[in-house]
Amino acid sequence: MSRIHVLSEHLTNMIAAGEVVERPAGIVKECIENSIDAHAKVIEIEAFQGGIERLIITDDGIGMDFEDAHMAFMRHATSKMHDEQDLFNIQTMGFRGEALPSIASVSKVEMMTNDGKNGTLVRYEYGDLVCEEACSCPLGTKLDISGLFVKTPARFKHLKAPSYEFSIIADLVNKMALSHPDIRFKLSHDGRVIFQTSGNGSLEEILYQMYGKEVAQNAVAFDEMDEDFRIHGLLVQPKINRATKYFMFISLNTRLIRSVKLQKAITDAYENYMPLNRFPIVVLNIEMDTQLVDVNVHPNKWEVRLSKQNQLIELIKKTIKNTLNESLRTVEVKPKVKQVIEQEELDLVYTMPEVEPIRKQNDFISKQFEEKIYVKEEPVVYPVFEERKEERINTGSELFKHIKVLAQLHDSYILCENESGLVIIDQHAAQERYHYEQIQKCLNDPCTMTQPLMLPIQIHVTSDVMSRVNTINRNVKYFGFEFEIFGEDIFIVREIPVWFQNVHEEKFFEDLLDLFKEEDEVDMKKLRKHVLSTMACHSSIRFHRPLTMQEMQQVVYDLQKCEQPYHCPHGRPTVITMSDNDLRKEFERG
Repeated sequence: MSRIHVLSEHLTNMIAAGEVVERPAGIVKECIENSIDAHAKVIEIEAFQGGIERLIITDDGIGMDFEDAHMAFMRHATSKMHDEQDLFNIQTMGFRGEALPSIASVSKVEMMTNDGKNGTLVRYEYGDLVCEEACSCPLGTKLDISGLFVKTPARFKHLKAPSYEFSIIADLVNKMALSHPDIRFKLSHDGRVIFQTSGNGSLEEILYQMYGKEVAQNAVAFDEMDEDFRIHGLLVQPKINRATKYFMFISLNTRLIRSVKLQKAITDAYENYMPLNRFPIVVLNIEMDTQLVDVNVHPNKWEVRLSKQNQLIELIKKTIKNTLNESLRTVEVKPKVKQVIEQEELDLVYTMPEVEPIRKQNDFISKQFEEKIYVKEEPVVYPVFEERKEERINTGSELFKHIKVLAQLHDSYILCENESGLVIIDQHAAQERYHYEQIQKCLNDPCTMTQPLMLPIQIHVTSDVMSRVNTINRNVKYFGFEFEIFGEDIFIVREIPVWFQNVHEEKFFEDLLDLFKEEDEVDMKKLRKHVLSTMACHSSIRFHRPLTMQEMQQVVYDLQKCEQPYHCPHGRPTVITMSDNDLRKEFERG
């Protein structure tokens, strides 16, 4: 008896669903791609309970007649491909004809569609056709999907919390909007509008909605091409950067793709302009001959195979470097000059009673910054020079007990000497290490002491982060933080912990929230290290800041008290040395 048999159509659809539909966001992606192929100019996505309970996707595309609406639920039925030649010249978002039958096999689906002449209603329940009839509906297509994975509990249990599932949907719609700025997108969750675009073709406008005014204002447009590729989009200047790589958006012929090699090309181009382990915000759109790309590599179509990939990588690197060089030429790096405003001028500017709280808050901030973190009440201990073996002098904190401060180089480095030769200290990295260890002691236990702010701190956030506010608050409560929703795209912080001083608050919270784009539950050890290192960085002496002799000696004194004084929290060295012997060789003194 034969043991090999042909699987039923329903079972093959369920298998295909496992490849195409892993979670609600997979359904949203497939449906949006169908809407784009239908030439829609307006696409509305409504999600309920993270899309687990229900999804409604509506577009104003060309719609379908009765026969096409029936065929759309047949596996491998498509209007986008006719012969094998088309497989090597794919110009549409979808092409396999698997999306609707796969979705219908694991959920309840109701489709209403109108081709401009007649309307059609088709209803499926877990693979079974329930209804197929004429109906009245506007031009376009509306898909109502509910009960996802109810009859496949093995898949249902892999779904996460509704807030997390919706955050993936929101992130996807944001990216879709960036790759199709000429389409108007509207996304809502549980009846509340979260994100929408105008569809006027402006990338800057979408970037503004996603990340706020500062990011949009610092975005530089680029557009270059060679004989095979055209690349265009936006580069955000490197002074604005992120803690993760998830802010580089790449599309190929308007199709969103993931490519480690193309991401690396972007980060390599930014390398000379950005600190280590920081990542840029980039929107990169690639246009190329469809015959040079194979999009039939992965079921969800995120990955592609490119011909002439090295040529594309070189074009990306060259274009980004040139664009950054040109955009940075007008920026002069100068020491910040403290501006003193006379009291009469202050009174002239702030005359309205409601502005008085601003003055009080500014006074509070000024007072905090006047209490420099490197000035201690205890007396400065000057190095005591003793005759010791070189090995002893250059190990552990002993190094910093036997050096003499000479001067400051470029307002950034502290030049010192010891018996061995020249010692150069990175003033910012050194203070980062000291503050990191000091703050670490403060956070050995959960923070319980906070102080209210006269003016709450506002942070512009994306819709996927906004939807996870409860998860985020649960994780950051340990540090004494709490975020509150304010409007459609703002978090506010009303209180800060007592240890949270001398910090660029908005930048700190941006970096903190970036971590929650990577995963559902952030590892607490990783989160704690990030908070400590970011806090230490933001509260430390900056580069290009002149220091007095006493302040430089205080930096050295602080390093003496560190358990690990040789590297900052990010792994960069705090100090480098050059021996007398090496100096003699360089000056050819043998």
